[in-house]
Amino acid sequence: MNNRISTGMLYQQSIGTLQSRQATMAKLQQQLASGQKLTTAKDDPVGAGSAVGLDRTLAELERFGANSNTVRHRLNTQENALAQAGEVMGRLQVLTVQANNGALAEGDRRAIAAEVRSLRDALFDIANTADGTGRYLFGGNQDGAPPFARAAGGVAYSGDQTQRRVEIAPSMFAADALPGSEIFLRVRTGDGRVDAAAVAGNTGSGQVAGFGVTDAEQWNGGRYRVVFAADGAYDIHDADGVAVASGTFVPGEPINVNGLRISITGAPAAGDAFDIGPAGTRDVFATIDNLLQGLTMPASTDAQRATQQETLRSALRDIAAAEAHMIDARAAGGAQLAALEQADELRASFGVTVQETLFGLRDLDYADAITRFNLEKVAIEAAQLSFVQMQRLSLFNLIR
Repeated sequence: MNNRISTGMLYQQSIGTLQSRQATMAKLQQQLASGQKLTTAKDDPVGAGSAVGLDRTLAELERFGANSNTVRHRLNTQENALAQAGEVMGRLQVLTVQANNGALAEGDRRAIAAEVRSLRDALFDIANTADGTGRYLFGGNQDGAPPFARAAGGVAYSGDQTQRRVEIAPSMFAADALPGSEIFLRVRTGDGRVDAAAVAGNTGSGQVAGFGVTDAEQWNGGRYRVVFAADGAYDIHDADGVAVASGTFVPGEPINVNGLRISITGAPAAGDAFDIGPAGTRDVFATIDNLLQGLTMPASTDAQRATQQETLRSALRDIAAAEAHMIDARAAGGAQLAALEQADELRASFGVTVQETLFGLRDLDYADAITRFNLEKVAIEAAQLSFVQMQRLSLFNLIR
């Protein structure tokens, strides 16, 4: 087979070489102007696909950061609100101790009651704290309206019991602010495990001086009632009214029953009774209302004074328990804030790694690009010179 070399073929080869060199130079010029190695997906389909995936990762990290900032703002707002609530509870404890002074005049207790009402209103406002974005902090998912409202006999809660969890880093979540039901409503009474109190209607001067668990293995979680007789004897009944123990009362001496202990001072009258058993829950506003009831009840007889002191002591225990409960809530919020800090560090380090990988895939190495640009420039100049020389070739030159 004969290959024919013609002038047209030489022209076509030269023009093709020039066009290829010019296209390569144009691409390098575009890369140098944009600073991007991947100007179109066809430059490196695999690299372009990886870069798109990494862009999505960076966008996801940015979204996680926005989530983290939102939760951090709400948790910091919760921290401030609970700190204020703790101050209110601390002041209520001081006032309750003052009011429990037997020498205090009735007018002094009325003045204390006025301040207690003011503190109750302040706590109610704290429970309806807004987060500054039109949402209410302690409403759970139902945070579009104030979660607490005044109602007959106390307060009503219109929020729910949901505590949102927000993703703040890949597979890492943080809990949002606690619902108000967990902070202000479900507060353990007594010491958090056991509670004791005089039964309403007692006519003697007996008061609960102390209580607790003496043997956790022996106590089966039951509730008991100590009922006094006229001669100082007492019987202890279980929740079904069955007598399980009996004894003779000695003021201040502990009465033990199935792993529980209760101490009573004063002089209980015949028929007086005292209950001891598992601690229940009470909302903090009802506890304050009980305190107000104790401050405003008549105290002209020994029995009335004993009832008042018993009510104030019970309120003091429950206020202390509520304050401790709020401290626990603050601690839980602090743990979530610490988790947010860890997530910030994780996102930052991960983001740096992704950015470095993107730089290797997409960003231009200027030194390498300029070197290749200069080489292409030399090559195209050589091709142009070769084309000019080829144009001068002619058979007529040989004839001459």
